[in-house]
Amino acid sequence: MSTVAISAADVKKLRDMTGAGMMDCKKALSAAGGDLEKAIEELRKRGQKVASKRADRNATEGVVIAKINSDHTRGIIFKLTSETDFVAKNDDFVAIAQKMADQLLAAFPANQEAALAVDYGEGMTIGEKATERTGVIGEKIEVVDYASLEAPLVIDYNHMGNRAGVLVAFSKASDAFIQPGRDVAMQVAAMKPVAVDKDGVDASVVEKEIEIGKEVARNEGKPEAMLEKIAMGKLNKFYKENTLLSQSFVKNSKQNVAQYLQEQDKDLTVTAFKHVKLG
Repeated sequence: MSTVAISAADVKKLRDMTGAGMMDCKKALSAAGGDLEKAIEELRKRGQKVASKRADRNATEGVVIAKINSDHTRGIIFKLTSETDFVAKNDDFVAIAQKMADQLLAAFPANQEAALAVDYGEGMTIGEKATERTGVIGEKIEVVDYASLEAPLVIDYNHMGNRAGVLVAFSKASDAFIQPGRDVAMQVAAMKPVAVDKDGVDASVVEKEIEIGKEVARNEGKPEAMLEKIAMGKLNKFYKENTLLSQSFVKNSKQNVAQYLQEQDKDLTVTAFKHVKLG
């Protein structure tokens, strides 16, 4: 049986197309009889096999990308994870994440499942590209924590060398609100609120905080008749410290975030935010 000769030029072309290692490219081309498209499929199949083997591995490194469109009305945020910091800091890995961000912003999928199905290019979806990188690099690579926001004004903030990212949606749009919007996005990154306001706090969290408040008061010897009132006071303190609009503004602790925004415009407020971080 004749063997198809694999040229160095074809190997280089496949490597340029996929980023795979030289020997992996040569083996894939040999298995595909020299057909580049089939060779890409071979590489993807290898990636899927490796991804399956590494499904139980922790991928806590990577990059977080938040990105908005040119008119500040739409934004996406997601995390491309790896197992090691060495891979996360690789220029090719970061470039892939940035291309994914461009494709996701253009397609603006509604959820994680739809995000993985977005076309990456190179004949692959975004999910398939992550799987292919798993095969090439030998680490578990995943696209996770995808979210999107659409509003009159959306601001993005990428923090700590892409170790965290923030999107914030505002109720009104103006060029004058862009810098205040960035201030608020930085507030989210620094203070890690759990919701925009108390109405956005999950009911299970509220129940837990009330129960904790009662137990603390009980252990302090407070009368049973007073426990509910004391717990509600502690809950209000929780709201003040952990909901964005009620938090003390980091640049001026004499006002909260809601007051800071009302200084810009009486109707300006935050309608939603997304905070994604590594780890």
